[in-house]
Amino acid sequence: MGNKKGGKRLSKRQVADSLQALFQAHPGDSFTLKQIFKALHLDTHPSKMLAVDVLDEMAWDDYLSQPENNVYRLNLKTQVQEGTFIRKANGKNSFLPDDGGKPIFVSERNSMFAMGGDRVRVAMMARRENHIKEAIVTEILERKRDQAVGILQVEKDYAFLITEGNTFAQDVLIPKKKLKGGKTGQKAVVKITQWPSKESKNLIGEVIDVLGEQGKNDVEMHAILAQYGLPYKYPKKVEDAANKLSPDISEEEIARREDFRDVLTFTIDPADAKDFDDALSIRQVSNPKSQSPKLYEVGVHIADVSHYVTEGSVIDREAEQRATSVYLVDRTIPMLPERLCNFICSLRPDEEKLCYSVIFVLDEDANIKEWHLAHTVIRSDRRFAYEEVQQILDRKDDGSVAFADLLRLLSDMAQKLRERRFKNGAVKFDREELHFDVDADGHPTRCYFKKSTLATQLIEEFMLLANRTVAEMIGNVGGSSSAEKAGKGGKNGKGTKAKTFVYRIHDQPDPQKLENLRMVVAPFGYKIKTEGTRSAIAKSLNKMMADADGQREQKLIETMALKAMMKAKYSTHNIGHYGLAFNFYTHFTSPIRRYPDTMVHRLLTRYQEGGRSASQEHYEELCEHSSEMEQTAQNAERDSIKYKMVEFMADKVGQEFDAHISGVQSYGIYCEIDENHCEGLIGMHDLDGDYYEFDERNVQLIGRRHHKKYQLGDALRIKVARANVEKRQLDFVLSDE
Repeated sequence: MGNKKGGKRLSKRQVADSLQALFQAHPGDSFTLKQIFKALHLDTHPSKMLAVDVLDEMAWDDYLSQPENNVYRLNLKTQVQEGTFIRKANGKNSFLPDDGGKPIFVSERNSMFAMGGDRVRVAMMARRENHIKEAIVTEILERKRDQAVGILQVEKDYAFLITEGNTFAQDVLIPKKKLKGGKTGQKAVVKITQWPSKESKNLIGEVIDVLGEQGKNDVEMHAILAQYGLPYKYPKKVEDAANKLSPDISEEEIARREDFRDVLTFTIDPADAKDFDDALSIRQVSNPKSQSPKLYEVGVHIADVSHYVTEGSVIDREAEQRATSVYLVDRTIPMLPERLCNFICSLRPDEEKLCYSVIFVLDEDANIKEWHLAHTVIRSDRRFAYEEVQQILDRKDDGSVAFADLLRLLSDMAQKLRERRFKNGAVKFDREELHFDVDADGHPTRCYFKKSTLATQLIEEFMLLANRTVAEMIGNVGGSSSAEKAGKGGKNGKGTKAKTFVYRIHDQPDPQKLENLRMVVAPFGYKIKTEGTRSAIAKSLNKMMADADGQREQKLIETMALKAMMKAKYSTHNIGHYGLAFNFYTHFTSPIRRYPDTMVHRLLTRYQEGGRSASQEHYEELCEHSSEMEQTAQNAERDSIKYKMVEFMADKVGQEFDAHISGVQSYGIYCEIDENHCEGLIGMHDLDGDYYEFDERNVQLIGRRHHKKYQLGDALRIKVARANVEKRQLDFVLSDE
C-alpha cells in the first residue's frame, strides 16, 4: 500500500483495513511498530501517527494483544474461533461458535464460499464504528456435504446445476461429459469435484443421479431427501444381508427367554403402520398380601432388533449412518431393510417374535409394585389401529372385542400415570400434527390435523414408563425412585459411578426466551413464572396454555412457548428431561426406527450379563450423530409437508378462505387457512398502502401512518394468489372483503 511523500493522505478507514489484513494474514506473528510501518509502506509522520492511533483502538477493543510495549499481535483467544457456517439466501450469512455463543455476521465477500453447515475457522474483524460485529472465514475445516440437488440447464458447450435457496452462493458448472444423460429442466443430484478458490471462483461438479422431470411426485420426494443428504435407495448388499437372515426361532433360543406366548398381547398403531415396534401384554396376578387391591402384570414388549442386527455388521453400519427412519408424507425411508422392519422384527399378530421387555406389576392406580427387564418371546393376539381402540374407550364399539375391559383398565392406568407426570411438572404440549390422505399417485386429497386421543395416550404413557424405568436402573446409582425401589437386580451399587448409557435429555428453557414470552403474553392478561423451581415454571406454562385454549391468541401463545423450549437430544451426559419432568429418561421402545434405541438395548444386555462400562467417548459420538440425523429427518419431513401443501392448494388459486396469522416476519405475515391448515405468505408489498415496521418483541407489524397492527392469531380473509410447487411456496393476498 504505497504512500508516497506528498501523495494523497490516507484515511483512517484505509489504515484500519490494511492493518486488519496484515494481522489476519499472519495470525500467529508479533509485529513491532517499525515492522508494521515497513509492511504497510507508511513513511510520513501523519500516516505513522494515524496507524498508532488505530493500533491502540484495536488493542482497546481486544482485537489485538500487546505481548510487550509497542509490539502487537492478533488476539487469538478472542479473535480466532471454530464453529458452523450458516448460509442465508439473502447474503446475511452467520457463524455459530462451538462454545454456544451468539451468531456473528459474515458477509458474502468474507465467506470463502463456505456452504451452510460447513465447519469453519474464522477471525473476528476489528469492530468499525457504528457497525455490528463481523467475522471472516479463514479456513474451511470440514465440508458438511459434497452433494447438491437442483435443476439442470444444458447449454451448447457446458451445463449448470441451478440450486434452490441457500445451498450455494453460485450455480454449479458441469462439464458436458459429466452430465450422465441429464437434460435441461430435469432435477439431478450433483457431486462437487472442485470448490471455489483464489485461483478459480468456479464451483464444478458431476451428475451422480438424474432424478427426472420436476413436478413429478417421486422426483420431488427424492429431491427433498437428496437435498438433506438422506438416502432414497437401499444399498443392495445390505438388502442381500437382510434376506439371508432367518425368521425362525430355535427351541434353544426360546428356552433362554421368558415365555409370554400364552399371555394376552396386542399392538396398537396407526392404521397404515407396517413396522410394529411395541406390544403390550396384561394379566391379573395374585397379590401375595391379600386379594385387594388387584395386581396386574403389564409387559411392555419391544422388538429385539439387536438380536438380529449385530454390532459392526453391514446392516448395522447402514442403520448407524441413517440413525432414524424418515417419514415423508407419502412414504417411509426405513432405517432397516424392509425384510427386517416390516417382517422379521415387526410384532405382527399370530407370529412368534423375539422381544426385549420391561415387565411391571402394577396396582389399579398404576403404582409399580415390582418390575424386571427380560429377553422374551411373545405372540401377539391382535393388532389394533388407534381408531378402533378409541371406539372401545368411548364405549362406541359393538361389544364383540374379547378384552375390551382390559383395554379400558390400561387406559385408566395410563391416565393416572399422565396425571402424575403433570403434577410433577411435565410441560403439556399436545401438539397437533398435519397429515394428508394421498391417492395412488401420491396426490393429496385431504389435509387435516391428528390430535392426541386416549388411545394414543395409552401407548404413549406405557412407553414413557418403560423408557424412564430402564434409564433410572442404570443412571440412578442412589436408587430412590418408586421404580427403583420396586426393581429387581441390574442396579448399580450405592455410591458407585453410573455406567455409560444413552439418555434422551432436554434442557430447561432459556431464561431470556422465557422473559420474552412473559412480555409477549402480558398484554393478553397471562402471567408466567420465569424464575423458581423447574416444576413451578412448568406448571405456570401449563396453566397459561390451558387458559389460552380456544382463545384468539392460542396459536401465538403455543408458538412462543414452543420457541422458548430447548430441543431434546441424545447424550451420555444425563441432565434429565425437562419437558417430561423425569430425572432419567432414554429411548428404549422403537429400535426398528431409531438407532439410539438399538444402542440402549445393546448396553442393557451387556450390563445384564455383567459386562464392564462401555466407552463413553464412542457412545457420545454416536449420540451426537443421532441427534443431528434426527434434526435432518425432521427438516426433510417438514419440506415434504410444505410440498404437499402447495400441491393441495394448486387448483385453488383465486379462491378465498378464512385464515389467521400464524407467523410474523420482517418481510410479511404467514397465514394458516382455518379449514385445511395450509400456510402461505402475504408479502410486505401486498399489505395495504402503508409502511410497516416489524416489532420483534411483540411479534407484530405496525403501520407507520395508520398504525394498523398485524399480530399472531389475528383473523383475516385471504385469497390464494400463487402456488409454486417447485419452490414449495404458497402466496396469499388480503381479500378485498
